[in-house]
Amino acid sequence: MSTGSDIAGPESSLESARRHLALLLPCLPVDRLRRLGLQGPVLLWQGIGPRRAVVACDGVPGIRPGQALGDARAVAPEAQALEADPAADTLFLRDLGLWCLRFTPLVATRGTDALLLDIAGAAHLAGGEDALLDRAVAGLARLGIQARGVVADHAAAALALARGGRDGLVVAPGGDQAAVAPLPLAALPIDSDTIAALSRLGLRRVEDLHRQPRGPLSRRFGAGLLRALDEASGLLHTPITPLRPPPVFEVAREFLEPVATRTGIDAVMPLLLDALCARLTAQSQGARRLVLRAHRVDGGVQEIAIGTSLASRDAGHLSRLFRDRLDALAPGHGFERMALAAVVTEPLTGIQSGFAGAGAAAREEELARLFDRLAQRTQLWRLAPRPSHWPEREVMRVAATTAIAVPQGWPRAMRPVRLLRRPREVTAMALLPDAPPQLLRIGNQALRVRAAEGPERLEPEWWRDPPGRQARDYYRVELATGARLWVCRLGFGAEARWFIHGHL
Repeated sequence: MSTGSDIAGPESSLESARRHLALLLPCLPVDRLRRLGLQGPVLLWQGIGPRRAVVACDGVPGIRPGQALGDARAVAPEAQALEADPAADTLFLRDLGLWCLRFTPLVATRGTDALLLDIAGAAHLAGGEDALLDRAVAGLARLGIQARGVVADHAAAALALARGGRDGLVVAPGGDQAAVAPLPLAALPIDSDTIAALSRLGLRRVEDLHRQPRGPLSRRFGAGLLRALDEASGLLHTPITPLRPPPVFEVAREFLEPVATRTGIDAVMPLLLDALCARLTAQSQGARRLVLRAHRVDGGVQEIAIGTSLASRDAGHLSRLFRDRLDALAPGHGFERMALAAVVTEPLTGIQSGFAGAGAAAREEELARLFDRLAQRTQLWRLAPRPSHWPEREVMRVAATTAIAVPQGWPRAMRPVRLLRRPREVTAMALLPDAPPQLLRIGNQALRVRAAEGPERLEPEWWRDPPGRQARDYYRVELATGARLWVCRLGFGAEARWFIHGHL
């Protein structure tokens, strides 16, 4: 293991605000298949135009990526030849990124074989950058994943050093450019044709490019070459894009022995909730959405999320919301880490009893707690007015605890208790074109109309509806059976179509 004193730049005495760990996974496709039980030598191939080329191999000496599959099979006929699955490899790389959230909340994937971790402010939790690097590589090795790790100021520099074979290196702050200088150009994210053209000019290392005038390089090879050079040398900083936005409030517990039973999980949850609620209280915040992430010993990550109607930091209430959801966890051989994060928060100040409004606020909180518990079993919502006279647009769903202001004079007329999502077309008989129906036929059943009111004409909303949309005439009818329906007519005379749109 190399340390920060191995390579130091002119600014090594300065503390850098940015530190990144790059984890290169050179055998990711094969390692994924090994975890699924694949044994023996293997060749992974992929169709490139009309030819099949080897993209990865393991246990087969003398084969290199890019070689024709037929030539590789001739050299190693005993190897299994399997088609590569880039989509599955991408998902697996993302899963490994979620696994790395135990080290820092800022984890990103890069390309098809690398993970980038922003470890600024997180390395001391693992005992330093060297210890964090060792833990990450060793943890991946336990999962059956081969990895090379490098720590540097900039993510691109760390990744270039990993691709250049500098495994286990921790570059001193400010030393990125000096560390990257002797690397071959293959360590940079540039295509092979450009590398070959530069090699013919005698430019084979990063330091060779730094000695050349930038103008001619840019004109001949494009601005992408200079950008890759500057990023890898630490002259241009490009921030990573995390897999998920880092939560502001998060607590975690790691276990010496895996937790594999519901009793153990129930013992950990109060510790997590109490610690998280204490942090929320210190910042006068309340949680609206919480996510529990359970990391299994086999590398899998399971998530459970709950939401609250009002911001809350009551550990007892949040524990009741999690209680039934914890049954979905499948520990397998056990969880080695559990983390609880408040991913959505709102300002929340304490309620002091004895003042005006405190009783109403307490009742609102009690109602919100009831809604939260019911929401774990079914959908909860209420209807709110919306500025539209078209029946299916007059109301909208809002959260159960949302305060609603009803406009004066709304609704303008009686509306059905139940509005059908999809109106049911029926056959109707009326004495006059504008008269209400006298008889409704629903399927094979003819129903006589005993009483009717209407019509109520609704014109299309010209600012929203397509041109040519027909107006609607609505009738409130009562059948001889006692059923009361809201019936709609489109058109007149023989071309009229009738629909049941709701139940009164």
